[in-house]
Amino acid sequence: MGFSWFLLLFITLFFQLINPTLSANGNSDLIQQTCKNTKYYDLCVSSLKSDSSSLKADSKLGLALIMVRVGMANATATNSYISSQILSVKNDTAPMRKVMRECADKYAFANDALQNCVQDLSSELYDYAYMHVMAAADYPNACRNAFKRNPGLVYPQELAVREEGLKHICDVVLGIIDALGF
Repeated sequence: MGFSWFLLLFITLFFQLINPTLSANGNSDLIQQTCKNTKYYDLCVSSLKSDSSSLKADSKLGLALIMVRVGMANATATNSYISSQILSVKNDTAPMRKVMRECADKYAFANDALQNCVQDLSSELYDYAYMHVMAAADYPNACRNAFKRNPGLVYPQELAVREEGLKHICDVVLGIIDALGF
């Protein structure tokens, strides 16, 4: 009787130890296969592999949802960055404060659009999900344009880098949604 309990415990532990390995290899293949459909393969693979929940994803839809969360994190971080920069703007530069507030709002809207995308993907409304991702990718353009409308204001390089990052993430999400076959 003691031997059978030991054997059962050993078998259970053995399968628990090898199962994550099998799952990780299977998901690595799913990640690579899914990312081949995107414009930025390396960004897609590195983003998905850095998120531990991708090991549990069993479909392209699951990976799309993870990438949308990456985009939401990017938009939220950029909104927070811009908000912190507003505090450091000198009082005599009211136009800069106004433009920075507008930019913070645009990144908040991008985050909202990506949240709507999550709901759309969960409801298998892929055309609406696609539309919301396109909107999220376009909100940073409104920020850049706000700087262009105000002569004398220079678009900060840090915002340009963050804008490009969000656009690339959104391009990856769009590639995955395309692969879902809506």
